[in-house]
Amino acid sequence: MGDVAELLPAPPSQPRVETFRASDGYDFYLRHWRPTGVPRARIVWLHGIRSHGGWYTRSCGELVAAGYEVVFLDRRGAGWNSAHRGDSPSFRRLLDDVIEYIKHLRREKAGLPLYLGGISWGGKLAVGVPYRCPGLVQGLILACPGLVPIIAPPFVQRMRIAAARLLRPSRLFPIPLNEPELFTADAQGQEFIAQDRFGLRQASARFLFGSFGLDVYLRRAARQVVEPTLLLLAGQDRIISNPGTRDFVRRFRSTDLSVIEYPSAHHTLEMEGPSHPFVTDIIQWIGNR
Repeated sequence: MGDVAELLPAPPSQPRVETFRASDGYDFYLRHWRPTGVPRARIVWLHGIRSHGGWYTRSCGELVAAGYEVVFLDRRGAGWNSAHRGDSPSFRRLLDDVIEYIKHLRREKAGLPLYLGGISWGGKLAVGVPYRCPGLVQGLILACPGLVPIIAPPFVQRMRIAAARLLRPSRLFPIPLNEPELFTADAQGQEFIAQDRFGLRQASARFLFGSFGLDVYLRRAARQVVEPTLLLLAGQDRIISNPGTRDFVRRFRSTDLSVIEYPSAHHTLEMEGPSHPFVTDIIQWIGNR
């Protein structure tokens, strides 16, 4: 099992920057917020295919202010992680990164409830974790999860990805989500995404092919999800299918499934402004558990 190295100390209102060494030796970055006093619960977040933990610091700060310990992992090859940019050995390795970190985190305050949050593509990983490691988390928070996407690479590019996966698996291809307006209608948010130097714009054939494999894996995984689940949807989402996503989560075996749809919101809820209620809804949902 890996270990954590603290890189930057921080005051309570700011995250502590750490790295975690996975069992295969890869070090990935994370942001770690600890509240004042004993935390009410822990929330570990996973970001989308294009984004990273730096997109979501406002909502994490609000959750910490409400008494939660919050961790945001930067997926290997994304965000602050420059090694093997846009690449990963397999989707199972990505699942194991999350599982190994959560097991490490639970060495301290093992009885503290822990919720796993998945945003956009990260929602796919979040759903896969309970199947690969049952009983690890107490609930799932899925924010516009990429379980049933609307957008996919063109057919010809998919064929090239499949060929490159065998011949040149590290070859990079454009991620078909490079238009900021797909994520938000907010002009400042669009500018942030366009200028973000840590956002991922290309991914390897191995990663993209693995994403297709993860979709197949999740068809089995969905029927094994027994954890309480909160699904947050944006009514104006241009990246995922809301009806398809609702149908997908109905396959869960969980008897505690809550769905909230925000009719006027766009895909990245974080960029809907500080008055948007999604953080309050998360806090209330966890409190009711």
